[in-house]
Amino acid sequence: MPTPPRTHSSALPGMRALTPAERASAVAKAAGLHPDTLAPLHSAGALPHAVADGMIENVLGTFELPLGVATNFTVNGRDYLVPMAVEEPSVVAAASYMAKLARPHGGFQVSTTAPIMRAQIQVLGLTDPHGARARLLAHRAEIIETANSKDTVLVGLGGGCKDIEVHLFPDTPIGPMLVLHLLVDVRDAMGANAVNTMAEMLAPRIEAITGGTVRLRILSNLADRRVVTASLRLPVAALDTEALQGADVAQGIVEACTLALIDPYRAATHNKGIMNGIDPVVLATGNDWRAIEAGAHAYAARNGRYTALTAWELAGDGHLVGTLEMPMAVGIVGGATRTHPGAQAALQLMGITSAEELGHVIAAVGLAQNMAALRALATEGIQRGHMRLHARNIAITAGATGADIARVADAIVAAGDITVARARSLLGG
Repeated sequence: MPTPPRTHSSALPGMRALTPAERASAVAKAAGLHPDTLAPLHSAGALPHAVADGMIENVLGTFELPLGVATNFTVNGRDYLVPMAVEEPSVVAAASYMAKLARPHGGFQVSTTAPIMRAQIQVLGLTDPHGARARLLAHRAEIIETANSKDTVLVGLGGGCKDIEVHLFPDTPIGPMLVLHLLVDVRDAMGANAVNTMAEMLAPRIEAITGGTVRLRILSNLADRRVVTASLRLPVAALDTEALQGADVAQGIVEACTLALIDPYRAATHNKGIMNGIDPVVLATGNDWRAIEAGAHAYAARNGRYTALTAWELAGDGHLVGTLEMPMAVGIVGGATRTHPGAQAALQLMGITSAEELGHVIAAVGLAQNMAALRALATEGIQRGHMRLHARNIAITAGATGADIARVADAIVAAGDITVARARSLLGG
């Protein structure tokens, strides 16, 4: 994929007042792209049935979600306009507003570890499990060399199997079990196909070395060696509202996060809010949002207790500091990222040139979304802002079209009666 021009600025004021076609034009101009480049993101039928039919089985058609663009994001010093495919109101607006608050203060700083994925090879029927483990470790170099022998392209790019681990479970309901992990640098791929292929190919050799029987050979979605860390730092004054001092808002954010850190019931909702930001970008870029979800929640429970994926602190110099740490197994080659025209357009809109860079942007959006939720909880409450945007859906359900959508939505919000019945009465129905 050719490298597109860098985004000029992710700050696009007045987007709400534009039509979808006008927004598409403004976004293309800001990204330095020809308008036709973004057509798969805003044109009806951008995923042809012939392409969809080749992606999955028993295709009947396609299913569309609203696709918006989050603005104001600065990540590692670079501006991004971020496509988000999501049905829930307030998500795009909330992420964009938090990015706007962070923007004057350096935006988001993000780093990641190497793109290491795991393949697991399960071995059963062992009479000497400890001895089998020792034999596998003794054959480490051979196993790595064999794993890499079938993927010379990946190895040529600097990737490939880098190491092994051997995990022993001496007492299970089905007897002693050994699990060999292949640690594979998958470069710009998500990596499932690469690691699964290596595991399948190695199975006979693993049986020969151990004297056991190989059963499962498949990747793990707990990508705990492929972790992204995002952070932001802003003065508490940036959180000032008409009714509250920023210091009080910041304290409320820290207090709300603390409950998620200690209570799994709150942590589940807290982390769901993070994924409200992450999943839409993963989906828009053709990546596997289910794998990201599985990895995130497993990582949140890695120490034996489910907890928050973010931490919010008040630094001694009067700044609010937020951090997010989680696995981020995304790719820009292979799978739907290559076959879906919309996914390709989404990557071009952001100017993404590596899986690492994509992971950085996704993590920044997740941290922004978390901040938005905690800020709402610390101020007006999350339901008020959410329902203000949900009112448009209610108006549409009641039959409003065109200019009537905004008129009816504003009226039912003002009346505090955000119901279909109230909307219909305002339409004369």
